Amino acid sequence: MTEPNPVTIPLLNPNESGALLAALHVVPGQHVFGGDILCTLETTKSTAELTAESEGYVVGLASKAGQTVQAGDILCYLAGSPDWTPPAYKETPGGKAATPPDRWRISQSALLLAQQHDLDLTQLPGDVFITEKMVKGLIDLSNEPMTLLPDYSFKSNSIIVYGAGGHGKALIDLIRAFGDYPIAGIVDDNTPAGSIIMGVPVLGGSKILEQLNERGVHLAINAVGGIGDIQSRIRVFNRLSEAGFICPTLVHPTAFVEQSAKLAKGVQVMSHAYVGSEANIGYGVIINTGAIVSHDCVLGDYANLSPGAILAGEVSVGTATLVGMGVTVNLRVKVGARARVGNGSTIKQDVPEGGIVHAGTIWPD
Repeated sequence: MTEPNPVTIPLLNPNESGALLAALHVVPGQHVFGGDILCTLETTKSTAELTAESEGYVVGLASKAGQTVQAGDILCYLAGSPDWTPPAYKETPGGKAATPPDRWRISQSALLLAQQHDLDLTQLPGDVFITEKMVKGLIDLSNEPMTLLPDYSFKSNSIIVYGAGGHGKALIDLIRAFGDYPIAGIVDDNTPAGSIIMGVPVLGGSKILEQLNERGVHLAINAVGGIGDIQSRIRVFNRLSEAGFICPTLVHPTAFVEQSAKLAKGVQVMSHAYVGSEANIGYGVIINTGAIVSHDCVLGDYANLSPGAILAGEVSVGTATLVGMGVTVNLRVKVGARARVGNGSTIKQDVPEGGIVHAGTIWPD
């Protein structure tokens, strides 16, 4: 091997840039051959093994099992010698803190973007994995054409869709089927103003929220799914609230919600889902296509049920918990806050706060 070969995290799901580093099968300095398994990655929709494309020594491995990694991140390098040193962080021309402290974890793409824009990384938290999206939040876009507001007044019941991704498209169809709210447009920081998505214009980024509110738009729907990073979805809710928006409850006409069930604001019940008697659904919850929430279930704020998930009676799901596709949760089981339950798993006993259940497994093993 003449040149060290970077091993990058692949995009497993177009709608989910992040992936859980479920397992590491190598250690720093280990010699591997082409085809050897380096790690196991999980999203809410798939599990994949990342293999070495060539022979070499594992160098620059900084991530740990249980962390979230982003597509495009460098997992490690495969070098000709275990003593080879990966490229060092470089200083920016302005001399700002673009070299993160040792305790920080940052993706390669985020670091390069920060260096290109001469950003001070000390503005970002040091106790989380820093992604490219977080760095973009520091970039001053005030001089860029990010606004495309029409010159007419919006209707009092108009609604904006915050997010132009796949979940946003599903919500556009839901709103149209619901029939009560004309769509004023889409707000998205990463899609150029003037773009048209499913016949709906992108009006600009988050900086125009206050302008929209002043123009009479007071309703919004959070279309950031948050599958890979639930905190991104929570931040959008907070941003919308700060700008004066209310997130109404939306239920697809093909879904069925029992009259005794209680749904908080911001809840999204997608097509062919079911919510049972006296279920209590917290703020901002997503109950996705074909999911079943049986009688007396309690779902904490921001919980996310993926398509086909089934909760038996009296199940409790904690705040900001992700439940994958086709998951079955047995009667009276409690799934703790911020837990992550992988696709196709069966939950027979309580899952602790922050717990991780791997896809296709039975909990407890």
